[in-house]
Amino acid sequence: MLDQHKKTDTPTFHKTCELYKIIYALYQTIPKIQRYTLWQNCENTTLAILKGLIWTRCGNEQKRRVVLEEISENIDTLKVMVRLAKEIHAISLKNYVEIAEILDEMGRMIGGWIKSVSP
Repeated sequence: MLDQHKKTDTPTFHKTCELYKIIYALYQTIPKIQRYTLWQNCENTTLAILKGLIWTRCGNEQKRRVVLEEISENIDTLKVMVRLAKEIHAISLKNYVEIAEILDEMGRMIGGWIKSVSP
């Protein structure tokens, strides 16, 4: 059990959990037409990031880099989807700014991590 805790005890993992809690809390406030399409994709992408972070702790350097690059792509995708949610007024500007700041910080963390495992 202690080993599993080590896998998830990173600042990036904690930021992603914080992000998921925000996305989850907003779920009921999203208009129905976007709730089951755009917002569900936002939630699923956030969960994919969490899953990827767990996998980064299990593999070798080469596998870790591939997973980190996938996480980075998911962060970029999530940024676009959240911006789109703001533009179609599914979320407020305040919610958008809060989520965007977390995503920017996560992107910097993952970028630094990718550089640290680069050959």
